[in-house]
Amino acid sequence: MKSIFNKAPIITCICGSGRFLGLMRQVAEKCTLSGEIVLMIGINKKDFARSSELKKYKPMLDELHKKKIQMCDHVYIINPSGYIGESTSSEIRYAISINKEIYSLEPIDLNLYS
Repeated sequence: MKSIFNKAPIITCICGSGRFLGLMRQVAEKCTLSGEIVLMIGINKKDFARSSELKKYKPMLDELHKKKIQMCDHVYIINPSGYIGESTSSEIRYAISINKEIYSLEPIDLNLYS
């Protein structure tokens, strides 16, 4: 079977608060339909942080998401009304540290994360 791509597709990592999971899925759908590979959270970490049984997984999930950032070509920050939480701030700092391009729903002053 012949590939529809002349070159490797772009890999996008979507970052943002789990409270915006619905919007993240909408963006992931648009990116996928434009031929991109999409990486994003697989579990709403916000729910995990509220559960004493599941809190132990949060560090692993944060590290796993940073591995996704390593794999991608660029990150897309979902930040309605400019909201960026602690985990997303950490992901932005990490993306900057490894020279990933950063796009966002709302403008972000990346100088605050350097």
